[in-house]
Amino acid sequence: MKKKKKGFSKENLQLWSLALPAIILLLVFNYAPMFGIVLAFKDYKVPKGIWGSPWVGLDNFKFFFESQDAFRVIRNTLVLNLLFIAAGIFFGVLFALIMFEVKKRRHVKVYQTVSIIPSFISWVAVGYIVYSLLDPSKGIVNQILESFGIEGIEWYSRPEYWPVILLIAKTWQSVGLGSIIYYAALMGVDNELFEAAEMDGANKLQRILHISIPQIVPIIIIMGILEIGKIFRADFGLFYNVTRDVGALYATTDVIDTYVFRALMQQGNIGMASAVGLVQSVVCFVTLVTTNWIVKKISPENSLF
Repeated sequence: MKKKKKGFSKENLQLWSLALPAIILLLVFNYAPMFGIVLAFKDYKVPKGIWGSPWVGLDNFKFFFESQDAFRVIRNTLVLNLLFIAAGIFFGVLFALIMFEVKKRRHVKVYQTVSIIPSFISWVAVGYIVYSLLDPSKGIVNQILESFGIEGIEWYSRPEYWPVILLIAKTWQSVGLGSIIYYAALMGVDNELFEAAEMDGANKLQRILHISIPQIVPIIIIMGILEIGKIFRADFGLFYNVTRDVGALYATTDVIDTYVFRALMQQGNIGMASAVGLVQSVVCFVTLVTTNWIVKKISPENSLF
């Protein structure tokens, strides 16, 4: 018997048709722009174009790493992203467990719908919401503090408060969408495990600790690996719009993406922006592969690849 050839055939033509738009988008927005990597090694001049601009080697990389702000923005990017990852996983799993324990499934649909709404709200809108809360003169938070006889806080001149504020905003925006993934994993757990544990006298907390959480550990690890793979990139919308790009807050809120954006807007240094973007991509790739390698060494069945 002849083996059927795999690839483009009548049987899978419909599947290829469905995949074609996604493939085109991937090529156009992810692979075609890689041509611009050469800008990281050039002193780009618009009149001369990409190929006509002179090569400068690693000067664009030195410009960033030798600047006095490099340590600050790299530290803020890594520390805040680690906080976001930890909080996102913890509260995502917690919310998924709460929804899973709700007996009436119609209530779960309501909770899920309400929880994912923040994921579709623009950071520009969130920035105005945060400002209405923290405005030094008319903000709701300061008005509440003053009603208790506590002096209002100049939020936009106190950088020490902003890691917590940004953590709350990021968690509020992302926890709902993330929890759905963990909830779907919980729905795939064999119900007989819970029934057997209940017959053995296990209470709800014991069932969560010894059945629910261990069963979704693989998906938690995979989500963690994917998030760690983006640790050198910051959510530009969050850091730029929620902080309103106030210079007094740069000590704790200035990250690589906002720093490069200002350099690009103020100096027009396209080469430096390209160089930093390339470094971010390389570091994220190395971090992803390294993290997955470590997980594979410890627990091969839980690795991403």
